[in-house]
Amino acid sequence: MGSSSSTYRPKYVYLDIGGRIQKVAFSKYCNSRDIMELFCIATGLPRTPYKVIPVTTGQQTEKEELFQNLLAQVIEQFSRVFKIDELKTDVDNHLAMLEKRVELEGLKVAEIEKCKSDIKKMRDEMAARSTRTNCPCKYSFLDESKRLVPRRDVPSYPKYMLSQETIEALRKPTFDVWLWEPNEMLSCLEHMYHDLGLVKDFNINPITLKRWLLCIHDNYRNNPFHNFRHCFCVTQMMYSMISLCSLQVKLSQMDILILMTASVCHDLDHPGYNNTYQINARTELAVRYNDISPLENHHCAVAFQILAQPECNILSHVDKEQFKRIRQGIITLILATDMARHAEILDAFKEILDKFDYSNEEHVTQLKMVLIKCCDISNEVRPMEVAEPWVDCLLEEYFMQSDREKSEGLPVAPFMDRDKVTKPTAQIGFLKFVLIPMFETVTKLFPEVEEVLLQPLWESRDRYEELKQIDDAVKELQKKKNESLAIGSKEK
Repeated sequence: MGSSSSTYRPKYVYLDIGGRIQKVAFSKYCNSRDIMELFCIATGLPRTPYKVIPVTTGQQTEKEELFQNLLAQVIEQFSRVFKIDELKTDVDNHLAMLEKRVELEGLKVAEIEKCKSDIKKMRDEMAARSTRTNCPCKYSFLDESKRLVPRRDVPSYPKYMLSQETIEALRKPTFDVWLWEPNEMLSCLEHMYHDLGLVKDFNINPITLKRWLLCIHDNYRNNPFHNFRHCFCVTQMMYSMISLCSLQVKLSQMDILILMTASVCHDLDHPGYNNTYQINARTELAVRYNDISPLENHHCAVAFQILAQPECNILSHVDKEQFKRIRQGIITLILATDMARHAEILDAFKEILDKFDYSNEEHVTQLKMVLIKCCDISNEVRPMEVAEPWVDCLLEEYFMQSDREKSEGLPVAPFMDRDKVTKPTAQIGFLKFVLIPMFETVTKLFPEVEEVLLQPLWESRDRYEELKQIDDAVKELQKKKNESLAIGSKEK
């Protein structure tokens, strides 16, 4: 310690309290409040400012009078100090109240400004919507879909353990796609990628594959037809055709990866309304893609938005050149599923069929386009009990669209109008003019699968023609009955 602290002595004040002398010691560190406390303790008075009036007893000496005057001055100074402290306390309290009010008013102003901003945004959005037709699709130009955010935890969908019987059935077009829950379908898709050697050859992280499949599942809507089960159906048929046609012997592993991944992604975020509706209604998708395959372009965009997430990028270990080729291949195949291009693609394939060369990249691309088209519309290749529910699902989606088109004053396709179409008439034309000619063309390149692929189509055509004959006979009977009733009412 320094020398100043060791030589310091406290100061004393002596108070006469009822004839009793009270000694009060003051430190140089005492402030006015401390002095007040000491006086209150010494006098036994409450802790409020007070004034000490010196009382003279008898004749005072000059020295005593001087001391009394000095003491009076000290007391007066103490009193002023106490009043200043009180005033300071009041001012501090008042300032605190003012600060609180300013803070509250500031919060109110900020809240008001936020409300004004929100109202402006809402008005701008309403103005924008009034100038265009709302797109029924989930993704808009500006908003990032929350569904595209991958599940960051290790995917934990209940894994279905595939039996040997299921593994063998999975390679055949007769596989019943209606028997499986979503977690089982996800496990089946996962198995396909492992079984085809794609996980090993392209160094796909198994956890990334799981997460990618979950994100794919999350980005299919619950439409009657274009849903995740349809995605699984198309991919399972592609897996079957790879096996039936021995495509792993004839094509590269990159081609197999493109075929499978395009099948998985081919209808991502399908809104349940086809391209014709998109174009006629001038939706956001139609505007964005200039009326050129708006849905198929959208499916591609969503597919690569998912792959752009590191947690879902099953192609993270391929080099830039490989990724470029894979990306272009997937886009080409998904765009080929637009039925508006059906004749163009099939005719181009027929032209090269007699001179088909597996070493010719253009020939292989044409083949892959036809293969994904076959898988996309392959329901009638399956057994009747598996295929027929899909017809009901498709008609339900068609009717949903035609009802909306009628309500919006848009053109309605006859094959979608619930008042005009029947199941037999819808299927006969599709089988005779689309499905059978396309599969007949494919079996010219792969004659070994004619019985598996074509025979079910011929049988389905014959069955629907019989149903149509029955429907026609019933209609004819009903017509004659109505005519008889009409004649009878006239005679009366």
